[in-house]
Amino acid sequence: MVSRQNGGGRKGTKMTIRIGIMGYGNLGRGVECAIKQAPDMELAAVFTRRNPEDVHILTETAKVYRADEVERFSPITGAAPEDAIDVLIICGGSATDLPEQTPKYASLFNVVDSFDTHARIPEHYAHVDAASKGASTTATISAGWDPGMFSVTRLYSEAILPVGAAYTFWGKGVSQGHSDAVRRIDGVLDARQYTIPVEAALEAVRSGSEPELSTREKHTREVFVVAEEGADKERITEEIVTMKNYFDEYDTTVHFISAEEMARDHSGIPHGGFVIRSGRTGWDEEDTNIIEYKLTLDSNPEFTSSVLLAVARATWKMAQNGMYGAKTMFDIPPAFLSPRSGEDLRKSML
Repeated sequence: MVSRQNGGGRKGTKMTIRIGIMGYGNLGRGVECAIKQAPDMELAAVFTRRNPEDVHILTETAKVYRADEVERFSPITGAAPEDAIDVLIICGGSATDLPEQTPKYASLFNVVDSFDTHARIPEHYAHVDAASKGASTTATISAGWDPGMFSVTRLYSEAILPVGAAYTFWGKGVSQGHSDAVRRIDGVLDARQYTIPVEAALEAVRSGSEPELSTREKHTREVFVVAEEGADKERITEEIVTMKNYFDEYDTTVHFISAEEMARDHSGIPHGGFVIRSGRTGWDEEDTNIIEYKLTLDSNPEFTSSVLLAVARATWKMAQNGMYGAKTMFDIPPAFLSPRSGEDLRKSML
C-alpha cells in the first residue's frame, strides 16, 4: 500500500494517514470530527450515495464525491500518491450495507467497518477475509465499543480471571444498529431503539454471586416509531418484536409517536454500558474479584467514530507490516492504536 510524508500544514512533518469516509450520516460526520483531533491524519474525501452537491462537510480541504467514484482513489487501481486513500472507513448500516460494502471495498483499500450484528460476525469475517487477502489489503471489521472495546475487555478479564463469569450490559441508550433495522421496515418513517439494563440483574452481578441470567433477564428494549400515515401498526410491531438477532430474545415495548415528538424527545443519541467479570482466585478459589468497565456516552455515533479512527490508524500500521486479511480488535497490538511512539508510550503510560 502507499505511504507518504506530509510536507506541511497543521499536522507538521509527521507521516499523515489519508482517510476516506464512505457514507456521511451520523457515523460519517463523527469520523470527520475525530480526524480534526488526530495529529497524524487528514480527511482525503467523503463518498455518498446522495447527490454530492447536497452533502455539506466541515473540512474545507476535502471534497464530496459520488460513491461510485471511490475506485479512482484506490492505490490498487493506480491512483496517484497525492490522491490515494490509505484507509477507507465504511459508515453504513450492519443490516444491509456492510455485508455488501466491506468485502467490495476491501478489494480496493485498507478498510474499517463497525459491523455489529454479533451472530453474523464469523460469516462477515470470512467474506471480508477472502476479499482482503486476495488484494493484499488489511480490513478491520466490527470496530466500535461493542463489538470492539467491550470485546477486548471481555477477553482480557477472562484471561486474567479464568474461573468466573462475565456479563455485558448495554444502556440505557440508543442503539444505532437496532434503530436502523427498525427504520428499514416498510411503513416506518423514523425510529429510535433504547436498550435498558434490568437493575436487579445488574445488582446481582456486582454482588459476585455469579447468577445465571438469560438474555431476556438482563435487558429490555423500548422502541419509538414514527409510522407512515395509514401504515399497519400491528404488522410493524410484530415485525419488530420477532426480528431475529435484534428483538426476538427480549421483552420489547413499541410506542408509536409523531414526528414532532420524535424531534422533541429523542433527538440525542446517548448510550453506554458495562462489562463485568466476577472471578475467583486462590488455591481453594475462596477470594472473589470483580473487574468492571463502564462507558457513559453523550453521543454514541461520535464515540464510535472515535474508535473507528483509532482503529484506522492501527489498520494502516498493520498493512505497512504486511498483516493482510480481515482483522478484529483482538488482532490489533494496543500500541498501533496510538499516534505516539513506543518510547513515548513506555515513558508516559506504562
